[in-house]
Amino acid sequence: MTGTNGNPIDTTGPTDHTGVIVVGSGPTGLLLAGDLATAGIPVTVLEKRPRKISNLSRAFALHARSLEQLDARGLADELEATGRPLDRLRLFGRLSIDLTALPSRFNHVLVLPQYEVEKALARRAVEAGAGFRYDTEMTGLVQDADGVTVGTRGPDGRTESLRAAYVVGADGMRSAVRGAIGLPFPGKSVIRSVVLADVQLAEQPDELLTVSAVGDAFAFLAPFGDGYYRVIGWHRGHDVPDTEPLDLAEVKEITRLALGRDYGMHDARWMSRFHSDERQAPAYRVGRVFLAGDAAHVHTPAGGQGMNTGLQDAANLSWKLVSVLAGHADPALLDTYQSERHPVGKAVLRSSGGLVRLAMAKRPWTRAARAGLTGLVSHVGPARRKATAQVTGIGYRYPAPRGTHPLTGTRVPDVRLADGSRLYEALRDGRFVLITPAHEPFSPELPPHPDRLTTAHWASARRTTLLVRPDGYAAWASDTAPDPGALRSALTAHLGPAPARQLH
Repeated sequence: MTGTNGNPIDTTGPTDHTGVIVVGSGPTGLLLAGDLATAGIPVTVLEKRPRKISNLSRAFALHARSLEQLDARGLADELEATGRPLDRLRLFGRLSIDLTALPSRFNHVLVLPQYEVEKALARRAVEAGAGFRYDTEMTGLVQDADGVTVGTRGPDGRTESLRAAYVVGADGMRSAVRGAIGLPFPGKSVIRSVVLADVQLAEQPDELLTVSAVGDAFAFLAPFGDGYYRVIGWHRGHDVPDTEPLDLAEVKEITRLALGRDYGMHDARWMSRFHSDERQAPAYRVGRVFLAGDAAHVHTPAGGQGMNTGLQDAANLSWKLVSVLAGHADPALLDTYQSERHPVGKAVLRSSGGLVRLAMAKRPWTRAARAGLTGLVSHVGPARRKATAQVTGIGYRYPAPRGTHPLTGTRVPDVRLADGSRLYEALRDGRFVLITPAHEPFSPELPPHPDRLTTAHWASARRTTLLVRPDGYAAWASDTAPDPGALRSALTAHLGPAPARQLH
């Protein structure tokens, strides 16, 4: 049998109806693989790059919601110790967002290179038992009612077919998985001929992240932490192909135009041009194949939302795959990945694209709009809170069925629990967490789910009974003490039936 790209795939070999193949070992694929392996799901990661962590990072910022997700995996504190917190996110000109009032343990943006995030996630995945195949390219896939067969080509050119219950394409903008399942990637280039350079600076910038747009030029500086800085620049009047040679003099000139000086940049270890696209796949799932991260959506770097959106894709999908593969949930649960994450991806495209267009404003009316937005976000509370919640990711909520509690689908903050721990510490086992009012015992009539549910009490006097999903969103809630039958029904609906031997 041949895959969608014409390469032959052997479908007669060993089968695996329980595991997952993740294609791509960037932050999205690594978080997903770590979650699956931690839950005991067999997972294999295919990566066409050699086995090493590249220092050519694309992303430099972790926002609050991503840090919360990493906290739920026991990784946030070590990354906080590695990176540098920034309590104000500057977007362009005088437009900046104060993060100090953010309702999160992480009321800042953490500045650190993407490769530091990858190191932590890769270590977790390996320790949990995830399998990695580097220098291995996916050559095609075929799916049927029972699973997916993936064709691969290894470092020695040897071809092999692998079998899994599901495949997740986390393999970037040029996703081979997306191409194999025939999904288009509609959109357009927003900015062309953007220059990138990793350089040393003779002068230390005044700010941790330096960004500004002046006239026809834009520039951004971010530290790697090893003495080098990433420079991203663009000039409206110099629109050339990505293949056009780039020298340090051009990078310096753009930086001087946008920032007023070039900080004495020297000793570039890498330079390149690229173009920034806005694209989104129309579907994040085709049968047993899913897309996540840049394979599903790409957008401009404005606001630093790219890596963060991919991490949250993975956090949303992983627990659903675990629930289905463990037999605790109907496969229809996997459809909610599309309904929950596709609108978020669309919103990120819209917001990041809008920021870039305003930053690059040329016509008088667009510059007037930029000035108006700056004033609105800076001085009007609701607008400021909405912008902050969107950029940091804490403001997104997922659709909920009509008639459910208002909390359903919302992000649950990292609340204190009666035993002195925090909710996001309780989520580290990958289970649902049921929080009930303090001093109220759990009903002995409830079916226990020891491998799927952690029970806790509020540290406060709150009276709500709340069921929290493994990704930190509310699954079900009641403002009054629910009768045992209603709570039992809610637990069964979300966690599946308890083991038969425990139902008496």
